[in-house]
Amino acid sequence: MKRTISTDDAPAAVGAYSQATTNGDLLITAGQLPLTVDGELLDDEPVAEQTKQCLQNVEAILESEGLGLEDVLKTTVYLDDIDDFDAFNEAYSGFFTEDPPARSAVEVGSVPKGAAVEIEAIATTE
Repeated sequence: MKRTISTDDAPAAVGAYSQATTNGDLLITAGQLPLTVDGELLDDEPVAEQTKQCLQNVEAILESEGLGLEDVLKTTVYLDDIDDFDAFNEAYSGFFTEDPPARSAVEVGSVPKGAAVEIEAIATTE
């Protein structure tokens, strides 16, 4: 059975979606933009800083369910410019130092709200 997840420790959903959902086995986050909890968009920051904020948001959602980044099985990363990949990857690597999850990283036409990066995650709850 599906259950929606919401935490005040990550930016609120700004549309018709949930921060995350779970079926008891998997937790799937919505794409996380570089938004602070207060709703400030860090779109003027370098891609490394935007990546850190996205992953902090993912981490906050996981922690609200008693999980951590070590429980992430897969991430999908949407980059506004694939030339930012190296800077993104360096920041991302700091969050997944051991046994990193599977990952896809793609360049898209544009990321919502003019951000440079958006990151979604799938984690195991077991």
